[in-house]
Amino acid sequence: MPDLIKTLKAEHRNIETILRQVHDLGIGTEPGRKAMVSAKIGLLSHLAREDEHLYPPLHEAARDDEIVHDALEFFTADIARVGELAISFFERYEAGNPNGDFSEDFDALLAVLAQRIVKEESVIYRMYDRL
Repeated sequence: MPDLIKTLKAEHRNIETILRQVHDLGIGTEPGRKAMVSAKIGLLSHLAREDEHLYPPLHEAARDDEIVHDALEFFTADIARVGELAISFFERYEAGNPNGDFSEDFDALLAVLAQRIVKEESVIYRMYDRL
């Protein structure tokens, strides 16, 4: 497994861990808000690393491989949806003044991220490993 994939998988675990800390600490506490900022920074950094290092070689491979092409189309649409949900969540709760049901919104975000991680690790990362 290439170092990039190891790094990305470790980042997945770290993001999940920090988000669980946010939930456990509570959004109304200073440590909870700090953990939320850390989760946001970690997620944005992770997405930037994927955009810079993971997806360019896959897009190149997609020129000659219809399966890679189709997978990337799906994942591009999916990440846009996940990104919108995550940004909305962070904007709503970062200041600690929720404008919604934190627990329900948190559970929805965590579920979407968990699904995305499973899909990414089982499909996209494996495609990258084969390049």
